[in-house]
Amino acid sequence: MRPTRLDPLFASVTKLPGIGPKIAKTITNLLVGSPDRDARISDLLFHVPVNVIDRRLRPGVSGSPEGEIVTLVLHIDQHRAPPRGSRAPYKVLAHDETGAIELVFFHARGDFLHRTLPEGEKRIVSGKVEWFNDRAQMVHPDHMVSEEEAENLPLVEPVYPMTAGLASKTLQRAMGTALEFLPQMPEWQNQPFIEQRDFPPFDVALRSIHKPEDARDLAPEGKARERLAYDEFLANQLALALVRNSLRHMGGKARKGDGTLRRKILAALPFELTDGQEEALKEIFADLEEPTRMLRLLQGDVGSGKTVVGLLAMAAVIETGAQAAMMAPTDILARQHYASMKPLCDAAGIRTAVLSGKDTAKTKRKIGEALEAGEIDLIVGTHALFQSTVNFQDLGITIVDEQHRFGVHQRLALSSKGAHVDVLVMTATPIPRTLVLSYFGDMDVSRLTDKPKGRQEIKTVSISLDRIGEIVDRLKVMITQGQKIYWVCPLVEESEKIDLAAAEERFNDLQNALGPVVALVHGRQKADEKQAAMDAFKNGDARVLVATTVIEVGVDVPDATIIVIEHAERFGLAQLHQLRGRVGRGSLASSCLLLFKAPLNETAASRLNILRQTNDGFLIAEEDLRLRGEGELLGTRQSGTPGFRLASIEDHADLMEIARDDAKLILATDPELESKRGDALRHLLYLFARDEAIKLLRAG
Repeated sequence: MRPTRLDPLFASVTKLPGIGPKIAKTITNLLVGSPDRDARISDLLFHVPVNVIDRRLRPGVSGSPEGEIVTLVLHIDQHRAPPRGSRAPYKVLAHDETGAIELVFFHARGDFLHRTLPEGEKRIVSGKVEWFNDRAQMVHPDHMVSEEEAENLPLVEPVYPMTAGLASKTLQRAMGTALEFLPQMPEWQNQPFIEQRDFPPFDVALRSIHKPEDARDLAPEGKARERLAYDEFLANQLALALVRNSLRHMGGKARKGDGTLRRKILAALPFELTDGQEEALKEIFADLEEPTRMLRLLQGDVGSGKTVVGLLAMAAVIETGAQAAMMAPTDILARQHYASMKPLCDAAGIRTAVLSGKDTAKTKRKIGEALEAGEIDLIVGTHALFQSTVNFQDLGITIVDEQHRFGVHQRLALSSKGAHVDVLVMTATPIPRTLVLSYFGDMDVSRLTDKPKGRQEIKTVSISLDRIGEIVDRLKVMITQGQKIYWVCPLVEESEKIDLAAAEERFNDLQNALGPVVALVHGRQKADEKQAAMDAFKNGDARVLVATTVIEVGVDVPDATIIVIEHAERFGLAQLHQLRGRVGRGSLASSCLLLFKAPLNETAASRLNILRQTNDGFLIAEEDLRLRGEGELLGTRQSGTPGFRLASIEDHADLMEIARDDAKLILATDPELESKRGDALRHLLYLFARDEAIKLLRAG
């Protein structure tokens, strides 16, 4: 189904001269990051330069500035090879009409240098000049060519992100050949929009990025880069809109319960709902009563009460006789949700269960049979709920917690477990508006911005690690007052590469200082070990819980009042905010201590300052995007969520909004992409690896 015009771009990079299997594997590691497929020529073309080297400066030897890259026309005078066994460098003496220079080579092959720089002849040499005792030197020139080969010397050379085992010249040559495979594309943008923005055609834009005339050609605000960014955003928004249409066309079911279960849950709650929770529930219930599928994202700041909203949404569906499923990314979080919801479900008479991949085969089978027989109303689980062996009698609603850890495919897989499944996605990571559009453009959005009544602001301070002894002494006093304390470390065991305090070592130190009231939890423990440590902390047998970031999301111990985050400068803003949210969950005053190792760089200092100044997760998310970029913010580089290769969320946010509106308009007028522009847009979707959406189009 892929347009034949694109076939050359989907060929393996091994089709390019000089790229054998070994280099192809290195390029695949750099560009694809997954062994699932080889790098394609399109991957290479979408690997864009980050800077340029300008070799147009030709000042002559005597006029060459210290540390600058210059191009010189030199007369080669003499080769001076080091004595055999010596570690001294190989030197080639040369001059021009303005002065003399030494070309210096370490671990050099004399025969190669004699061929490349023959004595008595002229050569054009380009590289960085350094001055020692009024003598000019150029160590390992970047280019050395004869005057006849001058056209092979790139005067403006693009600089690409690189990886070990791949020479920059190899990548440059491959890129030059790859550009020859780039066909002229049918135009998928509206002509008036192109003229208004002064955009070049797609292929012209891509060529100019790889063959820049100066650094301005690579600037985010340059016309070529903006054009490519918009194309990538449009492909993304169009794919999300097609996913939305596909799910909607699969049909929904109007679900209007009688409110009995919801009233029982509300009566059992020890607090009143916030205005934000009431508003989100109103939107969710309105969605459920429509005959189309609900696709809604519920964003809540730390401790804003998303779980209760999710439970009441599930109760509304269970009232209609259907079942509900909530999926969490980890076993510990799934069991946490189950434990917090079970008393409320029991009060309402809702039959519940929890399922994870770590359960025994017997347990899984027993739960599976009960689900299929309709004997379970609500199930909480991990990825185990995706498995083909898990079947429901009548699944009516799926809630996915921490959605950015799941891709669109998993979204579709879980919603396909029933005939008319409504989908509610929840995240405790406040996400900037532009990222909501790029990752959740197929969803309606509800936001919880207020916190339950009685919650106090968390006092946040930053303290140098040099004062760790004082902090431990202070914690002794806090423990005698009955307080509970989290101590978060970034690593599990000592690493030679990163000199950070390990959780196990810190656990031993704190146990020696504070006694047996210290427990340890980290990602490498077995599930029952983790649970035992968490239980000890909850019931008060342990007063200090040393942990890695395994406690980042969803752990709820309301009477924990202090969190110490060691090496806070190593964490992202959003992650620090998540960790801080483990305290301040009750009515007691709470504190967050950010321990840092001085000196702090500018970004780390900004991060800690922002955290001290505000508890507003949405404000923090916008700042985190500014400081770190969208790939790190949502973990896209690790999770497989499609990031952007040509577009930058930070630099091109305005284009994202336009692309979303354009995608909506396209599908409103041409839902099957059957028009001339629709055909061109199919090229776009394949080109930017959003062809899953075309498969949905065909299935529809």
